[in-house]
Amino acid sequence: MTELREIDRKWAKKWDRTKIFEADIEDKEKIFATFPFPYMNGPLHLGHTFTSTRVDVWARFKRMQGYNTLFPWAWHITGEPIAGAAKRVAEGDESQIRIFRDIDEVPEEEIKKFTSPEYMARYYINDSKKSLIELGHSIDWRREFTTTSLNEQFDRFIEWQYLKLRDKGYVRKGTHPVVWCPRDESPTGDHDRLEGEGASPTEFIILKFEFGDAFLPAATLRPETIFGVTNMWINPDIEYVKINIAGEKWIVSREAVPKLKEQKDGVEIISSFMGRELIGKVCREPIKGRKIIILPAGFVMPDNATGVVMSVPSHAPYDYMALKDIQENPDEAEKYGITKESLMKIKPIPLIKTSKHGEHPAIELVEEMGIENQEDAKLEKATEIIYKQEFYKGVLRHITGKYSGLKVNEAKKQLVEDFIALHIADKMYE
Repeated sequence: MTELREIDRKWAKKWDRTKIFEADIEDKEKIFATFPFPYMNGPLHLGHTFTSTRVDVWARFKRMQGYNTLFPWAWHITGEPIAGAAKRVAEGDESQIRIFRDIDEVPEEEIKKFTSPEYMARYYINDSKKSLIELGHSIDWRREFTTTSLNEQFDRFIEWQYLKLRDKGYVRKGTHPVVWCPRDESPTGDHDRLEGEGASPTEFIILKFEFGDAFLPAATLRPETIFGVTNMWINPDIEYVKINIAGEKWIVSREAVPKLKEQKDGVEIISSFMGRELIGKVCREPIKGRKIIILPAGFVMPDNATGVVMSVPSHAPYDYMALKDIQENPDEAEKYGITKESLMKIKPIPLIKTSKHGEHPAIELVEEMGIENQEDAKLEKATEIIYKQEFYKGVLRHITGKYSGLKVNEAKKQLVEDFIALHIADKMYE
């Protein structure tokens, strides 16, 4: 093995010294080999070796076939990961420093200089280039370059490319939901995140329930269930605010405001109050104008969408269990002047039929699974089962009006478009 390594080093050095892989202009037919630019917030790893070796083998084969083969190399140093890591080093983040020291084996004196993003990138570029030369890749190192404005030629090329695509109509200005970093106030792609890789924006449909001169905007993933709403859930112990938004007034949790400001124009806080001030009052659902009572619910999270939740106990296991609990233990509701009699008048409203269950699918499934309270872990599984059954196999009942008889997965898109056109719905991304 030692002898093979010596042979390997010998030829790697000779190739590097003789510049044998430098592709000049010739009469031969040209061919181009390239490898996706590796990101330089760390050293190259086995995955880079595996993939780049395949490119190298192909490039060598093409040279043997007589092609004038160009195999350049580039380093990706654009984006937030390098800048974010440099900032964490400057702040003394031990977890980040430990990665550099213990995993990447960077000397302590070098890590101290990693407060400069440019220095960090250059360190890993130099380290990785040595590895590629030792591997013997047939790269024309005259064509080596980096991304970012540190390389004006490449920067200008990207600018030219973008403008050309725009001129040809392939790029246009618009809106698109992205994962957003509130601290740095910028979009964060998968490769930009320290954690949360694979996460993507979730689209909530906002259904507007009239409440005096404002709306209670309930955020939901299942807008079709508006026809089965029996009550609203508000957390009495969190702060809510009334805001101006797009010419309307909404009541949302304070935590919802920064998110809405990033998605809507002219969001301003008018007043603030605790959720308990809403409990026991009524709002009106936007389809038929039915009066809907507002009940207390500690499970409503202020940082989840708007902090306003509509309750559909016939088709949502969590809603059924919460309603069952408050009806069986009305003491909490009575603190807000809600009588047991009024609680017992709340009845589940069926709106979707499936072949698996009867009139109230959520209730039947909860009983089948032996779920006894809101803390039961099986509630999550029950919710997943109901959602899949009703979305893929469910048919809307007559209570849904013109959507009656349609499959849920066929009606949902049209229903949302109709509601938005009627100004009783909106969208929010989380």
